[in-house]
Amino acid sequence: MADQRGRRDGAGAPRKGGPRQGGAPRKGTSARSGDARKLYDRKPAGRGGKPPTDKRRAPRTEAERKPRTDRERTEQQAVYDGPPLPEDVSGAELSASVRAHLKGLPEKLAARVARHLAAAGQLVDDDPETAYQHTLAAKARAPRIAVVREAVGEAAYAAGHYAEALSELRAAKRMNGATAYLPIMADCHRALGNPTRALELAKSPSVARFVPAAKAEMTLVEAGARRDLGQLDAALRTLEVAPLNSKSRESWVVRLRYAYADTLEEGGRLNDALTWFHKTNAIDADEITDAAARAEALEKRVERD
Repeated sequence: MADQRGRRDGAGAPRKGGPRQGGAPRKGTSARSGDARKLYDRKPAGRGGKPPTDKRRAPRTEAERKPRTDRERTEQQAVYDGPPLPEDVSGAELSASVRAHLKGLPEKLAARVARHLAAAGQLVDDDPETAYQHTLAAKARAPRIAVVREAVGEAAYAAGHYAEALSELRAAKRMNGATAYLPIMADCHRALGNPTRALELAKSPSVARFVPAAKAEMTLVEAGARRDLGQLDAALRTLEVAPLNSKSRESWVVRLRYAYADTLEEGGRLNDALTWFHKTNAIDADEITDAAARAEALEKRVERD
């Protein structure tokens, strides 16, 4: 689960499965307001200005008739059971390093946990909510294993449950001391409306030792946090010290270039933005961004101006 799929892009690069475009949270994720409640017309107030009381009550459902402890037990059992496991998922799909972490469990228990983790890995891009439920089932069986808590955190992140993701990744970090989770944790803080805390994590000493791809992830989050705070110039400076001109065509270079172009456009530097959208498109063979469409639209704006 170490590829951290579904990551939000810190400064605007849209990514398949990722909930962030531009500087604002995607609808349905961190900024969602929940299902809109339907407001019904109130009846005229009765005497004394108090609204009339309707003493009628709908019959209780079977679940409501159960004692509270029974209901809680049922809910806990549903989490423990998890979603149905695909018959073709055996757990062998996991990497050897992940399977090694499960060896301390009883054989049958380890096999069940492995199947839930493997199913989550297969679903996290297309159905992150179900993937999250699979990881919760794994956690219910093996809550003291760091790789399980990591999986829960990453699936929660992909599903837009940012507070849960932050809590689980903190737990994993306490267990194994790993710092690879910091970019996701920082972006969770952004999604929860705390970009200042995201910047604090971006300045962690361990970030300097990250491999280029991980360092780029943190750069994207840091630049996005600057934009959240209205610090556009600081966001540009953050991106300008990144390897934007790297000869690599890996996705992290694509996303850095896209974020830079997007930030330039927001700052009104249209010609520079157009150049960088073209540079992004030149190496975006997998079309993980919409750089081509952004460049085309921007060309029309430049011509009009």
